[in-house]
Amino acid sequence: MDGTSWFLEPPTKSYFCSRDARPFVTAEPFAKNQKHHFTSQAGRLIANLIVLGSGVLLRAVSQAYWQALINASKSGVAQETVQNLAHKVSKTLTEHEARQILGVSEKASWEEIMKKYDTLFENNAKTGTFYLQSKVFRAKECLEAAKQRAGER
Repeated sequence: MDGTSWFLEPPTKSYFCSRDARPFVTAEPFAKNQKHHFTSQAGRLIANLIVLGSGVLLRAVSQAYWQALINASKSGVAQETVQNLAHKVSKTLTEHEARQILGVSEKASWEEIMKKYDTLFENNAKTGTFYLQSKVFRAKECLEAAKQRAGER
């Protein structure tokens, strides 16, 4: 190999040139590096798009939420929603729900309520589930509390 042939065509192997003692890089590793570089850049680009897109989406959702709160407070819906939410979180039965569970009307006497309670409680003790039995018991407790409140007035 003469001293000028390496200028005309790239070498197929990595070897040292006598002039500057730096290794030549073959065309194959260069192509592999380029491919790796491209996929690395594409990955970064996709990651940046995901991060920026999620930031924009998060900002839009939070602005819409705050605008909905402002609109709800203007119409009075917010107070009603908070009251309903507080009732749902407390997990207490209302008097209406208790009457539905026991199957009695608002005008039913206390004796009728107790008769219905005893029947449902005993039937669920024999063939029902503990869950239904506890619902019946909680309904009776709720109606007892309502009766006591009505008696205090």
